Amino acid sequence: MTEDRADLLTLLRRLDDPQYREWPRDYDRRETAALFDRLVKRLEGDFACRCATEQDTQDSSEYGRVTVPAAATVRGTRIVICISKFGSLALVCADNPGAFLGTEEALTAGELDPNDLRKADRALGDLGYAVLPEELLESTYDGPSRLHHHVERPSWWHRFFGTF
Repeated sequence: MTEDRADLLTLLRRLDDPQYREWPRDYDRRETAALFDRLVKRLEGDFACRCATEQDTQDSSEYGRVTVPAAATVRGTRIVICISKFGSLALVCADNPGAFLGTEEALTAGELDPNDLRKADRALGDLGYAVLPEELLESTYDGPSRLHHHVERPSWWHRFFGTF
């Protein structure tokens, strides 16, 4: 479910509770795992491949990642989908988070195929995830939670996908 930037920023602010930094107050690990498993199965079906996964990340507000291998994409660049423990937040990246300044740059550079991006976005949307653009997540964090002191310029990425 891709929304406009203002709506997504409102969602991030609503989910930002300084008392619950690693996961939200109502966090259900089993429910999160079940939804993640459905996402993996969906992506494996849509891309006709096995996807690598990392999940239940400790000391992080990121739950896990699903990687669509480069061999299964049109442009030969892997797609990494990061899932937060907060509000079914998701991020789609070409190659790796931070490799590009977002999917628009990856599309323009010819590293990400529009149909592959649509497949990933559609799978996430159908499962109820809110897809966040990397550009928004890289914007300066100005919420009430205290983030690690070692972070020079805290971003929304640090808040909802970073380590603690």
